[in-house]
Amino acid sequence: MTSQHYPVIVVGGGQAGLSVSYHLKARGIDHLVIEKHRAMHVWETQRWDNFCLVTPNWQCALPGHPYQGADPDGFMVKDEIIAYLKGFRAVVDPPIREGVAVTRVSPRASGGFGVSTSAGELSAEAVVVASGGYHEPIVPRMAERLPADILQVQSADYRNANQLPDGGVLVVGSGQSGAQIAEDLHLAGRKVHLAIGNAPRCARFYRGRDVVSWLADMNYYDMSVDQHPLREGVRDNTNHYVTGRDGGRDIDLRKFALEGMELYGALRDFDGTELHFSGNLASSLDEADKTYNGINAAIDKHIAENGISAPPGSVYTPVWQPSGERARLDLGASGIRSIVWCIGFRPDFRWLDAPVFNGGGHPKHRRGITAQDGVYFIGLPWLHTWGSGRFGSVGRDAEHIVNHIAERLAGEPAMQKAS
Repeated sequence: MTSQHYPVIVVGGGQAGLSVSYHLKARGIDHLVIEKHRAMHVWETQRWDNFCLVTPNWQCALPGHPYQGADPDGFMVKDEIIAYLKGFRAVVDPPIREGVAVTRVSPRASGGFGVSTSAGELSAEAVVVASGGYHEPIVPRMAERLPADILQVQSADYRNANQLPDGGVLVVGSGQSGAQIAEDLHLAGRKVHLAIGNAPRCARFYRGRDVVSWLADMNYYDMSVDQHPLREGVRDNTNHYVTGRDGGRDIDLRKFALEGMELYGALRDFDGTELHFSGNLASSLDEADKTYNGINAAIDKHIAENGISAPPGSVYTPVWQPSGERARLDLGASGIRSIVWCIGFRPDFRWLDAPVFNGGGHPKHRRGITAQDGVYFIGLPWLHTWGSGRFGSVGRDAEHIVNHIAERLAGEPAMQKAS
């Protein structure tokens, strides 16, 4: 690889990077995909055993490789997802180097970019960053003060209940991973303590259909960042918790509480003996239910306005209410022997030496196109739409970026396009 030059180098061999490769090949543009581990390794190495999609299979529409199985309304489990992605790799047949780390990308005075890797020096006219935005797990500093005999696991390293020692488990965070891991442990018969955050929730099925199908009909997945009321602020939103497990169902934390799961507000501190929680449990549950009912109400409106025949609507009524909120919990007396941290990740783009980041270290772009000529991003949540980080729309984003690259390489004005 020493001193080789490519028109385009794609950093990252996940579904986003391979989608870019698909469209570059369709355009006849020479390129190289560089992957630090193995192509799409995250689905094998950073998902728990009972992991499944939370969106129905029909939304799996990677370029040239739509879902063709027998259950379009079902939810692929881990092994099926891996098989689907291996099929996608076979379709793309990308020019890829695996097991190679990109250590630095920087603009050259003569034009283009120098790309330093663990296997040698390269250069490119354009660089597409397809490494995602979930690089470093977020773990609070209080974790350093927890007793050494408490096993601490990050969500990407959780596999199943058997890997954890006997005793109670504290799950911190109630986003998609936290809520589903808490459910996984609960169904395995473990005593679960869940410190919840501000994640919203939605119904799995409503008025005879999957909620995703209703929202797709209502064009929610095609709404761009520019059209969203929050504009770029929507990128900071936490995804709704729901599950596709066992054919799909709601995740109702209140129901878990009735079944013995202990719920708390957000975890704030550890003083050496006790865990401290915020007093926001009731309000967080109420806000999650408000979002749940709000989405259903929007579906009700869509059904009424379009004269659609559907089963009657409903409003969720809480099945459990906290009777006071526990602000402190003695860790030793609680029986908790392990903690699963599910409070997200932060990006790490320190290897990219280009003025394309905001003060929080997040890329600044418009549909993946940055102010630095020749630097692109793909596969980030809400890159352009809600579907940008999913199998359903990443191919559309990749095509948009490749069109821009093709114009640039041809010396044509590379115009920003809204869609």
